[in-house]
Amino acid sequence: MFGHRSSPSRPRGAANLRYPLAVLAVGVLLTSGCADFEDQAAPENWQSQAQLTPEAGPQPQLPEQGGQGSTPQSPPSGQRSIPPPQGCKDFDPTVLATCLDTVSAVAALPGGAAPSALAAERKSGRILQVEKDSDPNVLSTLRVDSSGDGGLTGLALSPSYTEDQLVYAYITTRTENQVVRVAPGQPPKPVLTGIPKGATGNRGVLASDNKGALLVATGNAGDPGAAGNPKSLAGKVLRIDGSGNPAEGNPKPGSPIVSGGLHSPGGVCANKDGSQAWVTDRAPDEDKLYQVEMGKSLGDPAWTWPGRPGVAGCAASESSLSVATSGAGNVQSLTLRPDGTFQGQPQVIADGDDGYGKLSGMDLLSEQAILVGTVNKDGGQPISSDDRVAIIIRQPQGGAD
Repeated sequence: MFGHRSSPSRPRGAANLRYPLAVLAVGVLLTSGCADFEDQAAPENWQSQAQLTPEAGPQPQLPEQGGQGSTPQSPPSGQRSIPPPQGCKDFDPTVLATCLDTVSAVAALPGGAAPSALAAERKSGRILQVEKDSDPNVLSTLRVDSSGDGGLTGLALSPSYTEDQLVYAYITTRTENQVVRVAPGQPPKPVLTGIPKGATGNRGVLASDNKGALLVATGNAGDPGAAGNPKSLAGKVLRIDGSGNPAEGNPKPGSPIVSGGLHSPGGVCANKDGSQAWVTDRAPDEDKLYQVEMGKSLGDPAWTWPGRPGVAGCAASESSLSVATSGAGNVQSLTLRPDGTFQGQPQVIADGDDGYGKLSGMDLLSEQAILVGTVNKDGGQPISSDDRVAIIIRQPQGGAD
């Protein structure tokens, strides 16, 4: 039986299946803005946002999943082969957007029957709204330093997005790493500054904690000692409010730090009720998954990958935790027990010819579906329609103790 310790070997599993996706046109456009704020200090006169009840996640119309007996090895009847793309035209019905550049992060947009999302491009600094059969709409272009592993690497909606339309991004500037806030029709504003920058270890990721605050996982800026230094924001899991201040209920009032010990985080995520949070990390010896506990060091990993597949974004549902990989180019889905431990070995989906190549950003659409972004233009083998934003449908799974 698996508990809070890691598996001794890299998991293997079945390939993913992709299904037809019914997508409706959505006529929502967000205004765009552009600003250079590399040397701009965080405003001192901002007031904390009022605590708002976290909204329900998106509930898109999802494809049929085949008959009762469908398994990853036996596709549903009537599934057709998908022609190869022609330029930016991708015939895969689960693909929402094509011909983007290194989609480091994605965020599913709430409301509406048709799936739509925001996508972040690491190198260009663009945040785009994407949906099926529509040209991407640029929400904002952030000035970033994309050298090494930096750039625009994290994206999250405000916990009260339907009310305030605010978006948060994690970026690398010329001098440091920052969390910035993007509002429709306004220049981006830095809300959390002073996160150390190095030649490596600049990747940071964001997620709502589903309790009204934001989780921020930061890289160690190439200095392993910084991850254990309580005076440094590097190598940490942070929890902030909408203005970048330490969130109410943090272990130490006045400090955004929840826990420390990270090297190069790939993703951070929380389940729907906020009772569990997770962070993936690429350590020097192996890739790791940690459960985040308030005020405690990350401690022993909940799962490890000695083969180092390049763990990236994650998505936590009621019954499973999915992890994208940018090295192996697949999704690893772990079955969750109520106590936060895992049952059996991970199921490997969206792998090989059934996948989309190197994956980075991930967000939850529903219990059955996850949103992913590809980074094939960043050292992979891109096809003509890369990089893409796509939806992966997860098969129900069971795991042996």
